[in-house]
Amino acid sequence: MNPTSKVRTCLWFDTQGEDAASFYVSLMPESFIESVSRPDPAGPALVVEFTLAGAPYMTLNGGPHFDHSPAASISVLTKDQTETDSLWAALTADGGTPSQCGWLTDRFGVSWQIVPEVLPRLMMSDDKKAAQRAHASMMTMSKIDIAALEAAFRGEKT
Repeated sequence: MNPTSKVRTCLWFDTQGEDAASFYVSLMPESFIESVSRPDPAGPALVVEFTLAGAPYMTLNGGPHFDHSPAASISVLTKDQTETDSLWAALTADGGTPSQCGWLTDRFGVSWQIVPEVLPRLMMSDDKKAAQRAHASMMTMSKIDIAALEAAFRGEKT
């Protein structure tokens, strides 16, 4: 465990914790597996500690007792449409499902928010009417479309 990290988010899985952690660290820079606890050397990992884009996480293969919920999600701030599209495609592949307003559920059942960094800036603008237009545009989207958001913010019809 990272000794400088006092808090670490734990994601509960039935048996797929190691697969999920390996997939997640493949998605972003500054991501890596820190440790794998495998009490039975021939069995699945019990705990996998990893860092995802600098944030500490762990998976626990605790059995089928709990399911993931959108009430807890991983939110990723993306720099541009290319990063947004790439992350969205990877997370919705192989059984992931898109939702609305930048939300999706990956193939492991974990909810994510893929948020281009322009979105909060537009939504918190001092120009309240422009911010409302951007918000209304976002509400019609699944994956966030930056060009459409910016056009709505400016009051342009798309």
